[in-house]
Amino acid sequence: MGCCKVPALIQAQVEMGLVNDVEHKSLFRRETDSPQRKASSLMEQGSLSASFRERATKTPMNSVLQSFKIVILSNKLNLLLPFGPLAILLHYLTDNKGWIFLLSLVGITPLAERLGYATEQLACYTGSTVGGLLNATFGNVTELIISIFALKNGMIRVVQLTLLGSILSNMLLVLGCAFFCGGLVFSQKEQVFDKGNAVVNSGLLLMAVMGLLFPAVLHYTHSEVHAGSSELALSRFSSCIMLVAYAAYLFFQLKSQPSSYTPLTEETNQNEEASDDDEDPEISKWEAIIWLSILTAWVSLLSGYLVDAIEGASVSWKIPISFISVILLPIVGNAAEHAGAIMFAMKDKLDLSLGVAIGSSIQISMFAVPFCVVIGWMMGAQMDLNFQLFETAALFITVIVVAFFLQEGTSNYFKGLMLILCYLIVAASFFVHEDPHQDDI
Repeated sequence: MGCCKVPALIQAQVEMGLVNDVEHKSLFRRETDSPQRKASSLMEQGSLSASFRERATKTPMNSVLQSFKIVILSNKLNLLLPFGPLAILLHYLTDNKGWIFLLSLVGITPLAERLGYATEQLACYTGSTVGGLLNATFGNVTELIISIFALKNGMIRVVQLTLLGSILSNMLLVLGCAFFCGGLVFSQKEQVFDKGNAVVNSGLLLMAVMGLLFPAVLHYTHSEVHAGSSELALSRFSSCIMLVAYAAYLFFQLKSQPSSYTPLTEETNQNEEASDDDEDPEISKWEAIIWLSILTAWVSLLSGYLVDAIEGASVSWKIPISFISVILLPIVGNAAEHAGAIMFAMKDKLDLSLGVAIGSSIQISMFAVPFCVVIGWMMGAQMDLNFQLFETAALFITVIVVAFFLQEGTSNYFKGLMLILCYLIVAASFFVHEDPHQDDI
């Protein structure tokens, strides 16, 4: 009961003759002389920064053993973790690159998923906007680490194809599965998402396609001023522009649009408040940061053996390197985004699903790709934005298809199924595609 309502009620009773003046003064004194009680009651009601205090009081304090049980032993997918050390052991005992690649790939899968889990736990302490960006960032750590190792080994085409495959996988497979699963759970209605935000994201993806398209067109039309060097110079200049654009995008998301990752309607906000108890963090902020560091280091170690075995696995399995790089590697690397996007869609939080899937694609195309070009520039590697005609055409068509599916601002299981089938067409295309630049790998 508020501090003003009690005196008003007592005054009414005094006027009606129900209490005398002495009782009125004593009751009023008891009400006004207890500011500590009022402050504590306000805190209990959540009036004084309730969300912050709830988050602070709900911060778990786990021992090392408890934290290990929560992060490692609580997920059945972690049964695949021993395959990582087994791949390292086979690397020194045998020369079978196919088995080394397969075991490394399987061993990285649970690590990618746990990276997503640790990111989600950290996002509980940072808020929804920063949390969405963190989810997209650490969801792409696996691909970025693999790309840097491949770039260090001079495998430029593997870098290009892996990053391209990650973009295609996020836009078609991850988003398609999210739409499909969410549509099945909510089959009686169409799920909705922020149409304006989706249009901005589509525009950024088209800008990324522009950055990749012009170097390829310049190369295949033979219209370079200086053969070989103009294409590379254009790629490096465009990469710097794309990095500036991505920085502006981050500023826009964090400052100008603080609610872009949060649902817009009051009803959804009420549903989120009702489900807060189900989404409380299981580990503390520092535990999440430490686990992120450990998992990233382990992914880095396995990525070195994985990249080293790619070419041997391609020969052993008689599978094109382009298929391995575009399809197999991104499926493993996108395990965190895949699980997160589907989970959010099945909770009718489609804006978060798009923030993970499309946001991850934007981060790869507008940050990871130009970042690798700049890193290659520093290493003296001839890394450019010419992803060749077949790969650039596949990306351009994919962005156009996804933009058409997003323009209405609604989703259902049929749209999800169409995106998944589109991804199967892309996968089949790369399975029969022979990269004409095998010498660069």
